[in-house]
Amino acid sequence: MRLATYATGLGALLSMAACQATTLFTDAPAPPVNLTYQLEPSGDPDRPAGIILAWEPGVEGDVAAYRVYSRGSTGEGFASRGETTSNTFHDNGVPHLQYYVTAVDFDGNESAPSNAITIDERLQLPAPTALTSISLNGAVHLGWSDNAYESAPARFSWYRVYSSSYDLDRGLCGTEWSLEGTSVAPEFLVGVLVNGVPRCYGVSAVSREGYEGLWSPLRQDTPRPDARNVLAVGIEVDAAAAGFRFWDDGNGDGIAQPSELGLVLAGDRSDIDFFVEWDATQGIVSLVPKFAGTRVRLYGDAPVADLTSIDFAPAAGYARTKLQALPGFGYVFEIVEGGSVRYGGLRVTHVGRGYLIFDWSFQPDPGNPELIRMAPIAARGAGAR
Repeated sequence: MRLATYATGLGALLSMAACQATTLFTDAPAPPVNLTYQLEPSGDPDRPAGIILAWEPGVEGDVAAYRVYSRGSTGEGFASRGETTSNTFHDNGVPHLQYYVTAVDFDGNESAPSNAITIDERLQLPAPTALTSISLNGAVHLGWSDNAYESAPARFSWYRVYSSSYDLDRGLCGTEWSLEGTSVAPEFLVGVLVNGVPRCYGVSAVSREGYEGLWSPLRQDTPRPDARNVLAVGIEVDAAAAGFRFWDDGNGDGIAQPSELGLVLAGDRSDIDFFVEWDATQGIVSLVPKFAGTRVRLYGDAPVADLTSIDFAPAAGYARTKLQALPGFGYVFEIVEGGSVRYGGLRVTHVGRGYLIFDWSFQPDPGNPELIRMAPIAARGAGAR
């Protein structure tokens, strides 16, 4: 009797537990809220690398997992895209058009959909309208218009900077592009570059949602050696320190090593690019071309603000005539040797009695007239005199 009563009581208890379980889990959990997304830029505005979805759990329910649904167009139904126990989801590859998320409890009950998000390429920021650069020693400084930020400050995230090889002879950028980095400002310093090797650059803007816009106009740039505050004296004062040679490829390897560049040498040597002349009577210091293949011309008819103001070597106007060294003025040297043409830039910073101080730059890439600043959409070699 007692056993029967116990069994009956146990059955009633199990029945009650079953009712409680049904009451506890039959209702589906609350749907996720605040579904947002972040695209992953790839360099191609039309083909993002992927999308990251994120959401917040609903206020009620015991959630076991979340299910992600998507569709490629508004003309088709939503289909399962994946499932996760996290409140984020990474969908690799080109994203679908729309997504939503549901919550699933441990009994398999599924919530109503979250808010849906739509991938709208019309939210892309505009491409930077201009890209310029400054050639530096083993580096390139890039600058561009900030119109992407100015068009939508609240939605702007950063700029992405890309680079590829550049064929000077054909005037073409390479087909393999690499991401150099990102910047929130409209400028970027590309470092650890090989002097004399051209590279091609492009910049895009990315919104907070991850939309990557079209690229800026492409630009090429070639880093080159330079130095500041070099002292040379008049040959009449000290012949041993009156000459200057931009590059002496002593080992003939065609690579401009630091020890081969910007050499102050004796002014009576035939292989120097120029020597300094001091006319004590008139108080004039002059730059006199010496090597048979070296010619010089004035860079503009007014002082330049800095060595970096000497941007592109002019195509003509060079001569073997000596030029007076004037403080603040720029000079460009054309050096023809062994069938190759190279260019050097010089800015006089100070002229004293029988000496001068100057900054210089040199482009070891033959035929490349780029000394500092980029020209619109530029190879290698050596020479031993």
